[in-house]
Amino acid sequence: MANIQSAKKRARKTVRQTAVNRGRINRIRSFVKKVEEAIGAGDRDAASAALKAAQPELMRGAAKGVMHRNTASRKISRLSAKIKAL
Repeated sequence: MANIQSAKKRARKTVRQTAVNRGRINRIRSFVKKVEEAIGAGDRDAASAALKAAQPELMRGAAKGVMHRNTASRKISRLSAKIKAL
């Protein structure tokens, strides 16, 4: 455990921020999962609507530093390619 006051504060902040980031990651995963389920069902309209909802969530995650921006872009690109192939 940290002995210095600033290190103790940093540890508290890290715990809070980790909880916030986990929530963001879970939210992103839920949106992506909806897209993948619609793709699996073969419903192109539902899949494209779900992707439109998931895209801002992915980019927001990249902007907030939860994931790398290239990762978010890659996920969007792959999902849209799967939708296009339907």
